Amino acid sequence: MKDITILDGGLMTTIQDKGRTGFQQYGMPVSGAMDDFSMRVGNLLVGNEPYEAVLETTIIGPTVQFNVNAVIAITGANMNPQINSMPVPMWRSILVNTGDMLTFGGLISGCRSYITLAGGISIESVMGSKSTYVRGAIGGLNGKKLQIGDELNLGLKNKDLDPLLSKRIPRKFLPIYVNACEIRVVLGPQDDCFTQEAIRTFFESEYDVTNEADRMGYRLAGSKIEHTQSADIISDGITLGSIQVPGHGMPIIMMADRQTTGGYTKIATVISSDIAILAQLKPGDKVRFKQVSIEKSHEIYNQYNDKIEEIQRYVEENNLEITSTRIYQVGVKGKQEYKTYKVLVEEIKC
Repeated sequence: MKDITILDGGLMTTIQDKGRTGFQQYGMPVSGAMDDFSMRVGNLLVGNEPYEAVLETTIIGPTVQFNVNAVIAITGANMNPQINSMPVPMWRSILVNTGDMLTFGGLISGCRSYITLAGGISIESVMGSKSTYVRGAIGGLNGKKLQIGDELNLGLKNKDLDPLLSKRIPRKFLPIYVNACEIRVVLGPQDDCFTQEAIRTFFESEYDVTNEADRMGYRLAGSKIEHTQSADIISDGITLGSIQVPGHGMPIIMMADRQTTGGYTKIATVISSDIAILAQLKPGDKVRFKQVSIEKSHEIYNQYNDKIEEIQRYVEENNLEITSTRIYQVGVKGKQEYKTYKVLVEEIKC
């Protein structure tokens, strides 16, 4: 038996890290975590490198049984995480004991939740990444989403877990997920293929995220965007956040599992720091676009990384104060057993 067992894979749970870069010229998608912020912060909370592999779960969370003691953190969407049917806090490190069961009660806000595990996930890298690219059956565990009976080993064993406990981030940095948001974009690279009226329509309209929204891309529905002539171009490179507009006039935002090239005009590109916001949108949510300059996008990106560096310093320098313990009675495989869980009684003020 390995360190963790998947008893239910949820809707779409995959192993993701930063993704495999340097292979797009060969037609290999990057993949990687959809929400870079939640992945990086979650890893910092459990003492990992920021881009260590994590479990990314979508809308319906998995059921995970722990066969060893471990330290985890749950970030991103709030899916009502529970250990042994008891609610547990998000955005902080948590001790789980051998035999504990992690479940999710249901989606409250956001779309994708991230389970980070101290020591990371012990699987082989493919082209420098552990990320799962399901369409190509590459990476992760057998190139597939996690399913009932799958088992994984952790990279941290027989180590003192106490230094990793009770880490948290300041409340001011916690993202708030809403059902309608504004996404900042840089115009182009083919904005000259659209009429001026079409560009005004793009920035003044609200678009719905359709049911055709996944790790590859988000199809939107709303006001039609008119081309000056054709929607087709000679295929060129597609970057994360490229917004294609095919002949039907509805925008498509390219996400983590996007193809490497495409032959539709691209009206704009989502700035890097706002991809994490997009990653938490689900079908039925709404989005508007706001234009920023390339220079402004660089400034925002630097601020984004500065924020994560500030979070890292805080995590390394501050612990929650644990002043007492409490005994909970839990049932494990039909038997009543007693386990001790540390309860946070007093917290450092942010």
